[in-house]
Amino acid sequence: MSSASCSLGVSFSDELVIVINFDKLARESVLTRNCSRLAPFSAYESIATFMHESDSNSASVRLVTVEEGEAGQRVDNFLIRRAPGVPRSHIYRIIRTGQVRINSGRCKPTRKLVGGDIVRIPPLKIAAKAKISVPDELAARIAGRIAYRNDDLIVVDKPAGLAVHGGSGLPFGLIDALRQHEDNPALELVHRIDKGTSGCLLIASNNGVNRQLQNLFREREVNKRYYAMVSGQWPNATQTVKVPLLKNQEAGGQRKVIVADNGQSAVSHFTRIERYNEATLLEVAIETGRTHQIRVHAQHSGHAIVGDERYGKRADNERFAGKGIKRLMLHARQLEFEWKAETISITIEPDAQWQKTLTALTQLGQ
Repeated sequence: MSSASCSLGVSFSDELVIVINFDKLARESVLTRNCSRLAPFSAYESIATFMHESDSNSASVRLVTVEEGEAGQRVDNFLIRRAPGVPRSHIYRIIRTGQVRINSGRCKPTRKLVGGDIVRIPPLKIAAKAKISVPDELAARIAGRIAYRNDDLIVVDKPAGLAVHGGSGLPFGLIDALRQHEDNPALELVHRIDKGTSGCLLIASNNGVNRQLQNLFREREVNKRYYAMVSGQWPNATQTVKVPLLKNQEAGGQRKVIVADNGQSAVSHFTRIERYNEATLLEVAIETGRTHQIRVHAQHSGHAIVGDERYGKRADNERFAGKGIKRLMLHARQLEFEWKAETISITIEPDAQWQKTLTALTQLGQ
């Protein structure tokens, strides 16, 4: 069995320019559209309108043949992809009321499609989606951070401070920059890492490959390892945190994850790498991939990740910022999985600025 591996490091000065220019360009991009306010779900998608079959003759029923690359996905997800902007509640309603049919028969949202299936889609009037335009310089710089690629997938070294996709006031994200530079709108995010996290990000060449890769994540067949710098002295050389996590919505609309008995199972394995006077460097292997999993498990253990403005203590973050550590100190270092009888093993080491921040701390050993 063959193996592919790669190591990549990019200076923090490059990342900092990306972040600053990205924010500036995002504001300019919004202003040039003369938008009085942003759509709540995206800064660059136009809001779609929709109607019942009987409401208008401006749209007609479509009969769509499922291609082999689309086989295996649920019919609800199939429709959501083909009707961006149409509320999910409407998608489920037209399925429930029989307006969507597969091979002339009614179906449930969970029905998985087979190549050659004919899907009846009722009229859905969808406003044209605004073209996403990423500055060429930014797109080129993101493409320059590709650590590995083959015909099916790409692994990118995502810089800290850049979101993986647009939304929440941002007109574009890393995936948009890559699609533009590669001239390939079919590229898909296989998974997500937080805006503040750097490191390995897996991209699929098309939707069919994306579903196969996402299945590997669901089946826990992807080895994911991170570096995390946490505040204070982590007490144990090795420690497994196994507590369920639940997404919670705070006042003000900020998404936050909490430890809760009725949450989803989550397992993180922490290994102490190096101790410093005010912090500890850990390697973290995760069995599950819940939202903010490492960040919440670290905080639950009494040692939040350095620079974590959502789960860390303000006083700690301000103290580390005074030492020049102003980012979330979480880095997706490694992805490893089997793909077509080949072991894909990608390692991206933290960049020079990450290493520079360590000099602000006094090393104590393991």
